[in-house]
Amino acid sequence: MDIIGDRFHELGSVLPPIAKPRESYLSSLIVDKMLYLAGVISIINGAVIMGVGGADEAVEEGYTAARHCALIRFASIKRVLGLLDWLQQIIFLNGYVNVIPGFTPLVIDGASDFLVKLLGEKDLHVQAAVCVSTLSRRRSSKSR
Repeated sequence: MDIIGDRFHELGSVLPPIAKPRESYLSSLIVDKMLYLAGVISIINGAVIMGVGGADEAVEEGYTAARHCALIRFASIKRVLGLLDWLQQIIFLNGYVNVIPGFTPLVIDGASDFLVKLLGEKDLHVQAAVCVSTLSRRRSSKSR
C-alpha cells in the first residue's frame, strides 16, 4: 500500500520521470537511515522552466516551478525507497531562485506548500530560500 502515492493522485499530481545526473555525482545517497538528494531543476512535461524572477518571470510562475521541483524530489525518493510510505519526514528544503536584485524569494513556498498539502502539517520542515543572480542555463529554480 502506498498512502502517499494515493495522496498524489487525490491532489491531481503525477510523479514525473527523472533523469540520471550528468555530472560526476550521485542523485541520492543514504547514510545512517537519512536520504540525501542532489539538487534538481524545475521541469514541466519534459521542458526546463526558464526565467528570471522579477525580469521575465512573476512570483506565481516561480511558485509553480518550485512545486515541480518538489514533484521531481518525490520521484527521486520513490526510485530510491521503492515506496513513498517509507518516507518518515522531510527535514530540510533548500531552494535556489534565479532573480533580479530585490525580487522576493517567496517562490520556494511553492515546494513547501505542496509538501504540507501532501504530507500534512505534522511534517512541517525547515526551509532556506536563496536568491541568486544566475542559475546554469537561466533555469528558474533549483531545490536541494
